Amino acid sequence: MPVRFRLKDPTLSATLRKIEHLVRHQGGRTWLVGGCVRDLVLGQQPRDLDLEIAGLPPGQLHALLSEHFSVQFVGKAFAVFKLHGLPIDISIPSRILIDESTSISGLVRQADPGMAIDEALARRDFTINAMAWDPDTRELRDPFNGRKDLDAHVLRHVSHRFTEDPLRVLRGMQLSARFELTAAQETITLCQTLSQDTQPRERLWEEWKKLLLRGHKPSMGLRFLQQCGWLRFYPELAAIQGCPQDPIWHPEGDVWIHTLHCLDWFATERTGNDQDDLVIGLGVLCHDFGKPATTREDDGRITSRGHEPAGEPPTRSFLERLTNQQEVTDEVLPLMLCHLRPRALYDAKASDSAVRRLARQVKRLDRLIRVARADHAGRPPKPFDGFPAGEWLLDRARKLEIEDHAPVPILKGRHLLELGVPPGPDMGRLLDDCYEAQLDGEFSTVEAGLLYAKQKLSALC
Repeated sequence: MPVRFRLKDPTLSATLRKIEHLVRHQGGRTWLVGGCVRDLVLGQQPRDLDLEIAGLPPGQLHALLSEHFSVQFVGKAFAVFKLHGLPIDISIPSRILIDESTSISGLVRQADPGMAIDEALARRDFTINAMAWDPDTRELRDPFNGRKDLDAHVLRHVSHRFTEDPLRVLRGMQLSARFELTAAQETITLCQTLSQDTQPRERLWEEWKKLLLRGHKPSMGLRFLQQCGWLRFYPELAAIQGCPQDPIWHPEGDVWIHTLHCLDWFATERTGNDQDDLVIGLGVLCHDFGKPATTREDDGRITSRGHEPAGEPPTRSFLERLTNQQEVTDEVLPLMLCHLRPRALYDAKASDSAVRRLARQVKRLDRLIRVARADHAGRPPKPFDGFPAGEWLLDRARKLEIEDHAPVPILKGRHLLELGVPPGPDMGRLLDDCYEAQLDGEFSTVEAGLLYAKQKLSALC
């Protein structure tokens, strides 16, 4: 029975019609496959399209596409085409040439344009991604009951070919989080036999980003990873399992459970700014990494004094395992190191100077407040009170105009040059002195800053 789907994006829709028409007139057949079909079945609009073209050899398809699009040809023995400027990937069915039991089998493929669509789908990862739809005939192929598993919220691998790419375990992590799926026991058992040891961190990073940026319930993704035994590759996460917390402040349980609640709260407050959301999500994920090293029982109370600074080494280790982007680590670390400060400043009704100094340390108070808010909220059944400390600090930061950046130095080298201070160490020390005075509120204009600098120079003479 034909199934009708509609792409609302006019560019994607028109491009798909054009490709399907060109391929059909050359004797081939176009199938939408994978995640875009899954999204359409769910009534969602896909962000991008994956097409599989049957019946045309790579050279012929390349020539055909190149007449109408700017095409990047990826792969040697097998063919994948990317259309420049369009979120569309096009591939030809391929088959494995070496022993399918080896972990590197996915690296040796050969295009097979004559492969039946059901056989091609059998080589995909999960049943929910093993559906194909023909936009011409509107035929939906679902040989592994992916629609049924979607309806039942079940994550199930397609076949023994799942082991061809161990990264599929992390794909299962982010899919579980995005679609609130519970893994079939046979899938968990199979995942327990796999390892990420040979996987480049660039591939790991992409799956973790999807967990944090698109996961509706990140906790479900991390629980899947736990069930699969894959926390052994993330010792920082493994360490927070069973790490106790004071039940008065944390009635929800140990640090692992708390972190899962925090992440789920964070996911409800994403803004859609991927860079902000990613850094904040990582800050939430890592915020209590220092607790296993600092948790003690003191007079019958469980404490973790000093867990913020103690969290720096494990946070660095965790992030370095996922990405070589130093700027990500540099942006996440201050959020982890200072996640208790909003509440501390609020309780102390701290001065403008203290707020400015915190902004200098973290650079983005707005991000810090979101991490602290998730930390405060992730304690059910303790009721969430709206986190007044965050609202207070955000209001102060806005009034001081330092909500999303560190205080900008008012006096710069050129100003001191005008006062006759030559470049060198003495100028650097004086600039530092002036900046500290600015943070303390001793001046707020260039004119007042110059007067302060003159007084400092006079005192040195």
